[in-house]
Parts: sequence; structure tokens; C-alpha cells
Amino acid sequence: MSSHAETEKATATEMSVFERYLTLWVATCIAVGVALGHFFPGVFQQIGGMEVAQVNLPVAVLIWLMIIPMLVKIDFGALGQVREHWRGVGVTLFINWAVKPFSMAFLAWLFIGKLFAPYLPADQITSYIAGLIILAAAPCTAMVFVWSNLSDGEPHFTLSQVAVNDVIMIFAFAPIVGLLLGLSAITVPWETLFLSVALYIVVPVIIAQVLRKRLLASGGDKALQKALAHLGPVSLVALLTTLVLLFGFQGEQIITQPMIIALLAVPILIQVYFNSGLAYLLNRTFGVAHCVAAPSALIGASNFFELAVATAIVLFGFESGAALATVVGVLVEVPVMLSVVKIVNKSKGWYERGQSPQRDARSSAER
Repeated sequence: MSSHAETEKATATEMSVFERYLTLWVATCIAVGVALGHFFPGVFQQIGGMEVAQVNLPVAVLIWLMIIPMLVKIDFGALGQVREHWRGVGVTLFINWAVKPFSMAFLAWLFIGKLFAPYLPADQITSYIAGLIILAAAPCTAMVFVWSNLSDGEPHFTLSQVAVNDVIMIFAFAPIVGLLLGLSAITVPWETLFLSVALYIVVPVIIAQVLRKRLLASGGDKALQKALAHLGPVSLVALLTTLVLLFGFQGEQIITQPMIIALLAVPILIQVYFNSGLAYLLNRTFGVAHCVAAPSALIGASNFFELAVATAIVLFGFESGAALATVVGVLVEVPVMLSVVKIVNKSKGWYERGQSPQRDARSSAER
């Protein structure tokens, strides 16, 4: 196994306590944030006013603490391995960039804009739709290492796929979000959108890769893994702190209409199962090995919710429906993705029975 694979495998052998119970921590943050926002509204208004060029400084720091540790895991040298799993990579790219954002835009329009509209605040409908679109516009870059490991995924594929997605995200995230928001008749603040990409994708990628190279140069993989062990909890604590702030602003709305979170979760759940199922079936059709198809399905369905939260806050503000919609994605991420892991693991026999001998031989080269 190459050092790329060893690094990926080492960072994903077990879910940490924070990761395993992320849904519980998020639910706790909802309760704490709502309570604090209700009893100390002035404090949250002061935090919300700490802005420079439409960027909230406390949140910017928290977002960097969330994203940079995750990007340190990514080895862009793995891009050279893409050709070894080109069919699996091709399927995942198709789902991530040509299907998922557009399917979510449709589901958001159908459920939030039409079916659930009578039960939601009328002035937030378009904002909720925007948040769901932002959530689906970028594929996950960190938790997929955990999902891949739990499904016995091919580590070379997972690492190379994430590296490819991160490169594409730098250039495609803003145009896709802008296009879909425009199609949904939502005003697109292009300058702010590009500022989000620069602040929360480009700059963190540069910082993370400089840090990664320095760690490897000073102590090799051992130093990198030690640093990641310390950075991981920092990332999740920053995420949870951001959620407390968000729900401090959203508290009154949630208290008056508690069903909002459940209604927003419906299109998220549907798009996860739809996109993971489609990726899984396409990989089976093209004769891709199960050890590649499983992480492909998981990467195809998961979202980079940290980036989504940051972008929604910058574009629409703390108190927006868009910010709330992205947080619902965080709330359902762990249980829904664990259910997808279980499905792909349980269906391995069915998956492999559907491959012809010729495809099996071709797929074995991907292992």
C-alpha cells in the first residue's frame, strides 16, 4: 500500500466520539443556542455586527478552524492515481457535479416551494431553497474518509476522488451556486459569492497544503497523523460553536415553528438516497469493483456542510432561512450516511452477482 493509502487509512480507522455522536451534539447545540438567543439576544446582535466587507469575523475564524484541518488530510499528489479508477471517478464526478446540485434544486422547489410552503414562513421560502442548493453544491471532503473505511472502500480511489473534487470545487462551486440560485429567481450577490469561495476554499486549501508539507518534511506521516489527531477535535468544536451562534439567531423562529427542521430534512434525505443509489447502480452497470463503488456512492451523496454553512452565512446572514437549511444538513449527516454505509455493505453480494465475468476481471484491476 502506498503512503497515500496509508495516510488515508490511518485517518479513517475509527469514528471519533465526536463524529459518532455528531447528531446528538448538533441537537444539543440547537437547544443551547435557542436558549442563549432567547435570554441574551443583545450578545448575539453584537456578534452579528462584527463584520468587515460583509464577512463576520468570529464566524470566519470558526469556519477556518473547521475547514483547514480537514483539508490537511488531502494529498493532491493523489491526482496521479485517478487513471487507475477512471470509471469510478467518472461516475462520482457525474453525480457530484451534474446531478446532485440540480436534483436538490428540483427537490427544494417541489417540497419547500410547493408542497410544504403553507407550513413555512412565507418570507423565508426562497432563502430555504437557496440554503439547500448551497448544501448540495459541494461534495464532502472529510467525513467521506470515515464512510469509505466503514464500507471497506479502496483507499487509493477515495483519496484521489476527494483530491479531484477539491480542485473542481475551486472553479465550479460559485458558477453552479450562482446558476441554480438564478434559476430559482434568487438574487445572486456575485461579489459576495466569489468572496466566499476565496475565503473558504482557496485560502484554506493553500494554508492546509503548506501546513501538510511542513509536517511531512519535519516528521513524515507520523507527524502528520499526530497533528491531525489534535486538529480533528478543534474542527468539530469550531463547528459546534458555529451552530450555537446560528441557533442563537434562529431561536425565536424555531420556537414558534418547530416543524421547520423536520420539513427541511425531507428533501435532504431524499437527495442523499437518490444520489447514492444512482451512483451505486451506475458503477454496477459499468462493472466497477464494489470496493470502489461503495465509496463512490457515499462521496456522491454526502455534502461539504462546513462550506455550505459558511457560504449561507456570508450570502444571506445569520438569521436567514438559508443558514438554517444548511445546518439541518449537519443534523442529519451522520445517521443518514451510516444508513447508506449499511446498505452498500449488506448489498455487496447482490452487487457482485450482477457483474459479468469480463467486468469482474476488469474490475479486479482496480483493487
